[in-house]
Amino acid sequence: MTSRRAPWEEKPTVVGSFLKFLALSVMVLVVLIPMWSVLVTSLASRETLAEAGGSMVFLPKEIDFTAYQTILSGGIVTRALWISTLVTVAGTAISLTFTVLAAYGLSRPGSVGHRPILFYFLLTFLIYPGLVPTYLVVTGVGLKDSLWSLILPTAISVFNLVVMRGFFQNIPQDLLDSARIDGAGEFRILLRIVMPLSKAVIAVVGLFYAVGYWNAWFNALLFIDNSDKFPLQIVLRSMILLGQSPQFSGATTGSLPPTESIKMAVVVLTILPILVIYPFVQRHFIKGVILGAIKG
Repeated sequence: MTSRRAPWEEKPTVVGSFLKFLALSVMVLVVLIPMWSVLVTSLASRETLAEAGGSMVFLPKEIDFTAYQTILSGGIVTRALWISTLVTVAGTAISLTFTVLAAYGLSRPGSVGHRPILFYFLLTFLIYPGLVPTYLVVTGVGLKDSLWSLILPTAISVFNLVVMRGFFQNIPQDLLDSARIDGAGEFRILLRIVMPLSKAVIAVVGLFYAVGYWNAWFNALLFIDNSDKFPLQIVLRSMILLGQSPQFSGATTGSLPPTESIKMAVVVLTILPILVIYPFVQRHFIKGVILGAIKG
C-alpha cells in the first residue's frame, strides 16, 4: 500500500502553475502600476501635466528633473530628509545594540533574572500602556520636541527581541562552553562567536528597525512642535493630506515646478531608500526570521 504524499509535495500541474503565475503577475502589476505612475509624474514637465489635466501621468513624454532639483536645493524637504536619515541611522544602531544585548542575555538559561525579565517583555504583547501614559512619560523626562522622542520610546521591539532570542538559542551550547573554557568572557563570546554566526537575523532585525524609523510619523506628530525638526514623513503628510506647500530655498512661486510633480518627487524620495536596501537583505529573511522563530 503506497502512502499518499502531502499536497505541497505533489508536482504542480500545468493548470496550477499557470494559475499561480497569473495570480502573481496580477499582484505584481497592482503594486508596480501605481509606483510607475508616481515616478513618471515626478519626472513630468509642466506641459505634460497640463495635458493630463493636472492629475497623475502614466505615459512619459519627456524627462524633467526640476522637481527633484527643487526639493533637494534646500528648504524644509532637504532638512526633513537629513533628520529622517539621522533618526533612522541612530535609532537602528541603538535599537540593534539593545536588542542584541537583551536577546543574548535572555537566551542563556542561567542568566540572572532570566524568567522574570522575559515575562516582563512578553507581557507587553498583551498590555499596551496607551497613548496618554506614553505622552506623559515622554514629556515628563524632558524628551518633548527632541529628536530623542523619535528614538527612545520605540528603541526595543519585543517581536524583534523574541526572534533574535530564538536564533541565539539555536547556537550550539557546546560551542559557547568551549569558549568559556578557553577563558572568553560573555562580551567576547557575543562579539566573536554569537554575532558572526547571527548575521542573518541581525540583518533582518536591522532592516525591520530601519523601516520602522524611516516610515514613522505618528511620534513626530505627537512630540515634535518645531517645524525645523520635522522628519520627511510629516512633510509628506502635510503636502498630500493637508495640501500645504513647503518653502524652498532660492525659489519663487512662479519658478516652482507643478505641485503634483513636487508631491510625487517627495513620495519617490521617501520610498527609494527602502527599495535600495531591501534587495541586499532579502536573502537573509528565511534564515533570519523562520529559524529565529523556531524556539521563540
